[in-house]
Amino acid sequence: MSFSAWLELIASGLITGGIYALVALGLNLQYGLMRILNIAHGEFLMVGAFLTWMVQTSFGLSPLWMIPVSFVLLMGLGIAIHWLCFRRLTATSPNLDVFEARGLMVAFGLMFLVQNVISYVWGGDLRGYDFLTQPLQIPLPGGEAQFAVNKLLVFALALLFAGALIVLLRQTLLGKGVRALMQSPIGAQLVGIDTKRLHPLMFGIGLGLSGVAGCLLSMAYTISPSMGEPYTVTALIVITLGGFGSMGGALAGGLLLGVIEAMGMHFTNPSLKALLSYVVFIGVLLLRPEGLFTRKSRKA
Repeated sequence: MSFSAWLELIASGLITGGIYALVALGLNLQYGLMRILNIAHGEFLMVGAFLTWMVQTSFGLSPLWMIPVSFVLLMGLGIAIHWLCFRRLTATSPNLDVFEARGLMVAFGLMFLVQNVISYVWGGDLRGYDFLTQPLQIPLPGGEAQFAVNKLLVFALALLFAGALIVLLRQTLLGKGVRALMQSPIGAQLVGIDTKRLHPLMFGIGLGLSGVAGCLLSMAYTISPSMGEPYTVTALIVITLGGFGSMGGALAGGLLLGVIEAMGMHFTNPSLKALLSYVVFIGVLLLRPEGLFTRKSRKA
C-alpha cells in the first residue's frame, strides 16, 4: 500500500472513532457518575439523526444549525427522563445493586419505546441527504489522498465536543464536583455537593452529546430506526477500552477502536467488523479489566 492509501485508511478509522468516542463519553458520564447503564443511549443518537434529517429535507436548513438544537433538545429530554424515571428509582432502591438492576430494566423499556415511536412516525426505511459530499484532495509525496468533506467535518466537530466535555470536567468547579462524585459519592455528598441537581444535569448532558453524535452521523451516513442499538454496544466496548469513568480514556478508546476496525476490515473482510470489536472487548476484559488508558486509581 502507498503512503496515501495508508493515510486514507487510518483517517477513515479515526473519523468513525470520533463518533464512537462522542457516544461513549455521554454513556460513560451517566454510568460513571450515577451508575445508570443506559442501554437506550444509542436510541437518542437515532432521535438526533432523524430530527436533523427531517429539518434538512423539510426546510432545507443546513444540518450544522441542528447541532446546538439537537444538544439542547436531547439534554432537556434527558433531564425530564431522569426526573421521571431514575430519580424515583434512586429513592426507592434499597442499595446500589438493586438500583443498577432496576435502572437497566427501565433503560431497556426506553430503548424499545423510542425505537417504536420513531418507526411509527417516520417508518423503517433508510433515510439520508447530501451534504458536502465533494472530495477534498490533499497532495502527498508519491500521490494524493482524497477525503469527503462531510466526513472530515464530522471528525473535527466530534473531537471539538469531546474535548469540550473533558475540559469542562477537568477545569471547572462543576467538573470537579462531577469527578468527586465519581471517585467517592459519599465523601462528595459530605462536603456539600448537591446530587439532586447534578445527577439530572449530567444525565441530560450525556443524552445531549448523543443527540449531537446523531446529528453528525446524519451528515455522512444513512440512518434508520435500528441504528441506535449497535452504537450503544460499541460505546460499551469503548468504555471498557478506556476505563469506566475515564473521559480521556473514552476518547482514546473510541479513536483506537475506529482504527482497529478500519484496519481489520481492510485486511480481512468488512463483514467481520463486529467480530473484531468483540475480540478486542473480550481481550481487554480478560487482560486489563481496568481499561487500557487508566491507572489503578481511576481518573476522569
